[in-house]
Amino acid sequence: MLAATAALLRRCAVSGLRAAAVSRPAAVLPARCYSHGSQESDEEFDARWVTYFNKPDIDAWELRKGINTLVGYDLVPEPKIIDAALRACRRLNDFASAVRILEVVKDKAGPHKEIYPYVIQELRPTLSELGISTPEELGLDKA
Repeated sequence: MLAATAALLRRCAVSGLRAAAVSRPAAVLPARCYSHGSQESDEEFDARWVTYFNKPDIDAWELRKGINTLVGYDLVPEPKIIDAALRACRRLNDFASAVRILEVVKDKAGPHKEIYPYVIQELRPTLSELGISTPEELGLDKA
């Protein structure tokens, strides 16, 4: 039985290879890969992420997933998005993630030295309210 099945498979494979060798390749047609979806405005993008982090039942995995996705974008998140993420950290009692979010914002700012101080300035009331220290206040920037 096994030998008969193997012989059948061998014949099918050989005939398939012969058919592939005989057929001519299809002509290559130029195609443009444009997105047909609607463009999301900056305000809609910000609102989507604020809503995501403001979910009352967000768990630690969803928080990390959201932050990782947000970090993958080629942008520095707006302070209102970071505010919502920090409040989600506070609801979860996850101080480490809150500090890590601030570290990531500093890293995402890259060579633009004016962005991170602006973000911290905008977040200062939230940081004070939630009792979150910046990486600089914790001495993590000297490592």
